[in-house]
Amino acid sequence: MITFADIASGRSPVAVVGLGYVGLPLAVALSNHFRVIGFDISRPRIDALRQGHDSTREVDPDILAAARVEFTDDPTALEQAKIIVVAVPTPIDLNRKPDLRPVIGATETVGAHLSTDTVVVYESTVYPGLTEEICVPILEERSGLRCGPDFTVGYSPERINPGDRIHTLESITKIVSGQDGPTADLLARFYGAVVKAGVHRASSIKVAEAAKVIENTQRDLNIALMNELAQIFDRMGIDTTEVLQAAGTKWNFLPFRPGLVGGHCIGVDPYYLTFKAEAMGFHPQVILAGRRINDGMGKFIAEKTIKTMINAGNQIKGARVGLLGLTFKENVPDLRNSRVVDIIHELTDYQVQVLVHDPLADAAEAMAEYGVELQPMHALSNLDAVILAVAHAEFTILDGSRLKSMFRNPEAGIVMDVKGLLDKDALSRQLTYWRL
Repeated sequence: MITFADIASGRSPVAVVGLGYVGLPLAVALSNHFRVIGFDISRPRIDALRQGHDSTREVDPDILAAARVEFTDDPTALEQAKIIVVAVPTPIDLNRKPDLRPVIGATETVGAHLSTDTVVVYESTVYPGLTEEICVPILEERSGLRCGPDFTVGYSPERINPGDRIHTLESITKIVSGQDGPTADLLARFYGAVVKAGVHRASSIKVAEAAKVIENTQRDLNIALMNELAQIFDRMGIDTTEVLQAAGTKWNFLPFRPGLVGGHCIGVDPYYLTFKAEAMGFHPQVILAGRRINDGMGKFIAEKTIKTMINAGNQIKGARVGLLGLTFKENVPDLRNSRVVDIIHELTDYQVQVLVHDPLADAAEAMAEYGVELQPMHALSNLDAVILAVAHAEFTILDGSRLKSMFRNPEAGIVMDVKGLLDKDALSRQLTYWRL
């Protein structure tokens, strides 16, 4: 097997396969210590990175320009690498089942260009057992090599939080695992060179896979509890934010908040775990109950908007509603698995005209992914209601005066503040204001 000295000296490069929200920051960070090949199947993505442009905004332009990464879409470059990190997305399909096409496709590519004495380490979120049960046979078939004598595998789950400039790759403890002791030792030194917070060695690949998938499942369930409480308190006429602020004065109260749960992790990972559990004959109840609650929040917000408009005397058919934000979370351009789309679909069923504005989202991607045409901010006029769905920093400047100018009837405007971003006290004196 390759030694750490071979990697550290630069004699043997490392490769990162998949240069998205996870892979690019990793490749850039690794390039400060090793020779790095950054591989992606998208030629436009490679061209943009070579020009110093990152559409995900995860890497600052000056840092990207200075990074010593060989960006390529030529898979033969992988033949040089002795550590290959696979960091491709693992989404779900329309039936909420794991969509393994990206990880299988990446594994086939790696296998076709795998050399002996190489370690293949996966960072993609998967269910326990997938690395060894699905990926290893593909690597062996495509390469003609045997796992163990000729190459080894490991798993080190990604913990990237898009848009977060505090909890970065270097500052979050890295879980590492390998199929055997030497592989785990190598990966511990490899990641330890980059991650200042240190590494945690899991006892097996399955343990590391399971640790990753339950991290987000735990968050999903806690947010589901907040979302269920928000619906209960809404029926009672109680402000959920005020309740949580009061409860938060207790030292061990967990600071979770209600909201839309989308993205490539929290809204997806629980389905990987439940898929595997059901395949083994166990039918999860708590996990799927949390998913049902969170998946239903878009419908709840849309229906609450409709009821508020009816109470205000608005005609629903043909009403104009401005929707602020389409990405899955604040201050990132990532549109994957955005639950804001659920609000759009529900309002459209009521024959409401929905005008969507998002300053960070890519217009072409929004149209291709969801059939949503993004509007400039000035187009959001003559509205009957505004739904602030995503708490982008750009929206913090919205005050009563600016919002009132967007309505058909400035004195009867309705603001639905999903994330509680705006000043409730100030707006409640001028408009009909609601927050989740």
